[in-house]
Amino acid sequence: MSKEKPILSIVTPTRGNFSDYWLEQLLNVKGDRIQFILSYYPGVPIRPIDDPRVQTIVSPYKGEMMQRFVGLLNATGEYIVALDDDDFIHPEILQLTVQYFQKFPDSWVMRPYISKIDYQNQAELRKSWGEIPDIEALTSPPIDPSNPPEQLLKEVPIIPLNIPINWGTIFFPYLFSRTDDKGPHIENFNNKVWQNSRVQAILPQIAQSTQFGILTWIPRSAFDRLVGVFLQAYYYQPDIQIGHRLPEGTEQIRFADKDPTLKPPRFHAASDFLLFKTFPQYGYIWNLFFAKLYGVPRAFAKLAKNKIQRTKIRY
Repeated sequence: MSKEKPILSIVTPTRGNFSDYWLEQLLNVKGDRIQFILSYYPGVPIRPIDDPRVQTIVSPYKGEMMQRFVGLLNATGEYIVALDDDDFIHPEILQLTVQYFQKFPDSWVMRPYISKIDYQNQAELRKSWGEIPDIEALTSPPIDPSNPPEQLLKEVPIIPLNIPINWGTIFFPYLFSRTDDKGPHIENFNNKVWQNSRVQAILPQIAQSTQFGILTWIPRSAFDRLVGVFLQAYYYQPDIQIGHRLPEGTEQIRFADKDPTLKPPRFHAASDFLLFKTFPQYGYIWNLFFAKLYGVPRAFAKLAKNKIQRTKIRY
């Protein structure tokens, strides 16, 4: 890696079972001032990679949350993006990041255009990348039909955290659906480019939230939304804009999507409780936590079903 401080850190938790093609595409990202951090699951073989931009670390404990946490903690770039080891990122992402934050130095986040592609559709996942968008063109007002308004940057507002608690969804979740999560704001942290100084400032606060007297409780999963919501709650100011969403068109990230039935059960309420514990003053977080709390029995049922199926396969 260049002796200069990285501009962009790309942080990926992994068990080392990523494909050769994924690694090849990751290393095709252009620029010397990029830091790739691979945060390994403890106890798995570490794959040697001959690229000075790559930093390999091993999480002290098992679990997605700890892997992601130590990966972010070791990121030294001015900006940071979390990427899973089956998702792909545009090779010109560094140039796009520099252009965007030069234009909007006070932004917290740039939300790239993310294309969700079935993980089995390898042709779509592996197709050539288009050109990155011109930030200057996206911020210019449309002057003809070839530059319609939907092709402009769209502002991303902060999460409306100070909304009232929705007691109906808390006490009668099967009668009243939660709707406050719908809107132009973003909850999840992954696959977005963030100002790293803001991220680094909240990591000690997240670590503190796991403390319960002399005990430490670290959820295994659902760190993605935890960080995204925690960051906005920590710096919360009502009704401000925190960044921009790039318009549809040329994708900058390809998200390998899987059917929910193929994914392991996730106990979101465990990580959401850390938000509830730290920021109980916000109605939005009450609504979020209790909505996910009612999903815990369903997650346990899925876990039991998966164990039964594995047992049948084994015997």
